[in-house]
Amino acid sequence: MPFDDRGLAYGDGLFETVLVRDGVATLWELHMARLARGCERLGIPMPSRSTLDALPARAGEGLRVLKLVLTRGSGGRGYLRPDTPSPRLRWRVTPFSPSSERWWRGVRVRHCRLALGIQPQLAGLKHLNRLENVMARAEWQDPDIAEGLLCDSEGHLVEATCMNLFWRREGRLETPGLSRCGVAGTLRDGLCRRLGIQEVDAAPGVLEGAEAVWLGNAVQGLWPVRRLDDERGQPLACWRVGRAHRELQAEAHALLGYPRHEGESGERDEEEA
Repeated sequence: MPFDDRGLAYGDGLFETVLVRDGVATLWELHMARLARGCERLGIPMPSRSTLDALPARAGEGLRVLKLVLTRGSGGRGYLRPDTPSPRLRWRVTPFSPSSERWWRGVRVRHCRLALGIQPQLAGLKHLNRLENVMARAEWQDPDIAEGLLCDSEGHLVEATCMNLFWRREGRLETPGLSRCGVAGTLRDGLCRRLGIQEVDAAPGVLEGAEAVWLGNAVQGLWPVRRLDDERGQPLACWRVGRAHRELQAEAHALLGYPRHEGESGERDEEEA
């Protein structure tokens, strides 16, 4: 990557992280649709579909993660964009093994102190400027805490540092609306299309009254949340991982090719939790 690449200098670009199984990409069309939205909004020419579509097959056998990084390329003067951008596409494939214990036992999460800035023009995109997420992830070192939850500067729930957030309240599946900030994940998109999950504006206190809470993305799958802490590590709510968690998890894992939980009765889950 040249020193004057605009992605390196300014975060002027986009990326996608795709789960590939034996050369076949999961949720590929949703990844390509999000990349196209980002290119249109940032004014970066999108690489040809023939170029992009050929990449998953090059991942080889087994479970892999394909990461695509697309920058505007070099040129321009300072923040002024070049009149005719020459985008630069880079990609890498790495072996991957999901955190299956987190699927079955559930995870502990916490609220973060950092608040996401509101910028509707970038909302939903997986752009390269992820400094807020880096700062939020630095708030804890405890390996027992799997993720941190983020609100925007107006106090609305948005997402976790690298996963989307879901909960069930009064029998309804809900997820934060992402019209102001946040990343619209492809697993989130697939579940919303499949199940009609409602996008809502909600304060963080809504989770304490939820019947079930999950975190998920298109690489790790769906994690049930079994404990929620505040910013100081004090518990706010706990859940037994049971049937309600497994139903949404089964839908998510069907989209990604991951296994269902063997015990569907709920009683075994509660014992494991």
